[in-house]
Amino acid sequence: MPIRALKRLTTRRLRILWIVMGALLIISVTPLWLYHRQALRLSEEKLQDTERVQQSEITRSLASETLQFEQSLREQLLSQRQMLALTGWIQDVDDPTHAPQLARLLQVFVENNPNILYVTAVNQKAKGPSAGSVSADRDPFVEAAWKRAFTSSMQGFDTISEPFALGRDNRPALVVSVPLLADGQFAGMLSAVVSLDRLQARLRDASVRDRKVYIVDGHGQIVAYPDTRDLVPGRDITSTSPLAKQITDLPRELRATQTTNFVTPAKDNHHSVEMIGTYSTIPELRWAVIAERSLDDARKDAGMTELTAEALRFVVGVTFVSLILGYLFAVGITHPIRGLVESTRAISRAEFHERARVEGAAEISELAETFNKMAGDIEEYVERLKQAAAENRELFLGSIRMLAAAIDEKDPYTRGHSGRVAKYSLILGDGLGLSAEDLDRLRISALLHDVGKIGVDDRVLKKPGKLTDEEFDLMKQHTVKGANIMRPVAQLKDMLPGIELHHERLDGGGYPYGLQGDQIPLMARIIAVADTLDAITTNRPYQSAMDLEYALDRIRSLSVTRFDPKVVDALDAAVHTGRLRLSATLVEV
Repeated sequence: MPIRALKRLTTRRLRILWIVMGALLIISVTPLWLYHRQALRLSEEKLQDTERVQQSEITRSLASETLQFEQSLREQLLSQRQMLALTGWIQDVDDPTHAPQLARLLQVFVENNPNILYVTAVNQKAKGPSAGSVSADRDPFVEAAWKRAFTSSMQGFDTISEPFALGRDNRPALVVSVPLLADGQFAGMLSAVVSLDRLQARLRDASVRDRKVYIVDGHGQIVAYPDTRDLVPGRDITSTSPLAKQITDLPRELRATQTTNFVTPAKDNHHSVEMIGTYSTIPELRWAVIAERSLDDARKDAGMTELTAEALRFVVGVTFVSLILGYLFAVGITHPIRGLVESTRAISRAEFHERARVEGAAEISELAETFNKMAGDIEEYVERLKQAAAENRELFLGSIRMLAAAIDEKDPYTRGHSGRVAKYSLILGDGLGLSAEDLDRLRISALLHDVGKIGVDDRVLKKPGKLTDEEFDLMKQHTVKGANIMRPVAQLKDMLPGIELHHERLDGGGYPYGLQGDQIPLMARIIAVADTLDAITTNRPYQSAMDLEYALDRIRSLSVTRFDPKVVDALDAAVHTGRLRLSATLVEV
């Protein structure tokens, strides 16, 4: 019985061994000429597959970057248009009453956007202020593109012009424009001359190892090329590039990545060059990113001749090693690795408690132990990250509270004012059904609504009596100053409306911009009511503190003209349900 069992075990081992060794032996004893031919073919296929993958990755990545670049530019123009709409300047951008302010706004826009060379806002008569490079204003290509953009804007369309070469250096550029609409009617156009230097730099970075990567439009014209000395923007290459010609025949809305082999004449026109190229379309722009490379250059770069000779030597040596180690590798490695693969998949699903079984050869066991330690470290690190995120948020809110307290300390009559306004604002916002995210933004904005008072002279801020008109004008600047102080902090951009606009009135009689009705964001309308409530119910140089009912009656009397009726209703409901009570001391919000 033991002999039979030993025979079965031996037979089983031999069967696995012979399967592995037999496969390796067949490969190793194949006639060298056949192997050589096969190796060349496989190497060529591998070479082309690798080049296709690389070209596909490059063109897809650059197509995505190009689309993001265009969308970012469009969003910036739309943001500027929204600013014009909020200020009311969109009615006539050439109105001399606000020309200096609009010119400064455009100048700041150009200075903050390195890709924008020139920007202009014009009215229905194509007149208005501009900012940026003077040379761009006078360039004939810019002028032609601008006229076409103005015609499209009159029809209500956003436009991106065809590419053109700008200046003596043939810098790639184009014109992006959006129409200005007032009450649904055409009021003008906001347009910008955009430099494509950033895209050109990315193309140069991608054009390595004799590979050329460039961008063409739907007409087969160059949008951006790594070196403008070879091809300038706007150059039609459909006669020399089969890929560019193919792109002109594609449906406009098609998003595709396609790789193809083609033949192109050499520079000396004595022979043809076999090429491999890939294009990835950008249907939103009707552009395409093209990457192409000569197969001869690819073969030289890959060293296929040396690879073939080395492969032959390698097969002879590896045959004997494979016969010895094949069985051990097949049995001793495959099973433990499967366990590691399953554990790795579990970790990728964020199941950090998963651990691999420690088994197999010493190296595999060590790998499993290291993997388990890594999984434990990751689990611990994730927990620390969660804790750190919570601590960072508390630190951020604490800094906001300290800043608000520092502002209030400048005036003994307003001590604790920002905290109370934030508390009242949260109660009103909750009554209006704001989401948790909106309430969080409202709280921070309310805490910082008077941050601009840092820039107000103390003799005005702490004056015990009534302010003169001149002093009141200085005091009114605190809203804009506060917004300007906080604007560089990207995390606070959503809080700026409450800081800058909480003294606007629904009837347009407020400051700093005289906005009306729905032009005033809800955040600012809420803070305005909370701010007034605290001003009435606390001692000030010009009045004694009033009770809550008096304050409520006073605020009701200003509903519609000064305050949003919905916010006033929310205040009324909060007071009568007891959710809102006066706070005489500093409130932690």
